[in-house]
Amino acid sequence: MPLRVIAIICIGLAFGAVGAWFAVQAPLQRTSTSGKALIGGPFSLVDASGQRVTQDTYKGKKMLVFFGFTSCPDICPGGLQVIAGALDKLGSKADNLVPIFITVDPERDTPEKVGAYAHSFSEKLVGLSGTPDEIAAAAKAYRVYYKKVKGSDPQTYNIDHSSIMYLMDEQGEYIAHFPYPIAVDELADKLGKLL
Repeated sequence: MPLRVIAIICIGLAFGAVGAWFAVQAPLQRTSTSGKALIGGPFSLVDASGQRVTQDTYKGKKMLVFFGFTSCPDICPGGLQVIAGALDKLGSKADNLVPIFITVDPERDTPEKVGAYAHSFSEKLVGLSGTPDEIAAAAKAYRVYYKKVKGSDPQTYNIDHSSIMYLMDEQGEYIAHFPYPIAVDELADKLGKLL
């Protein structure tokens, strides 16, 4: 091996060793953040009675917001069962909480359909729908992902979507989120500390 190549290898090893030494010696730094999460915001949707509602409709109460659709085979019914179970465990402690289920499938989920679906899990659950543009605006405000997945015919499509429950304060500002799956007891405990 030529002497020049050996010298380059030795220099590289020396710099690598020095870099590794500094990495070990350097104190661990913590990352700090400031500001607020950019989750939530204005929405204009329709409830089961056909009434137009906005984020201001629920001002003065905390909201637990969950996006999904009535034809969902697993995540949505599972998430709504957990929400309903947590509400039951919280009892009157949840009186100042409005649990909201917003469809990401406005083509099939009319306001009446999504309202009835939400109520089948708990009478406290509010189901909301709207036009595709209104749903897209609400999903964007809450940083919710959803995408239609083609099925064997136009009516059998599925929808991929995120499965996060968002707790918002009395002014509609983000407090916390809870990813599904989460157990009933865990959700009730976490909500209980934040209500």
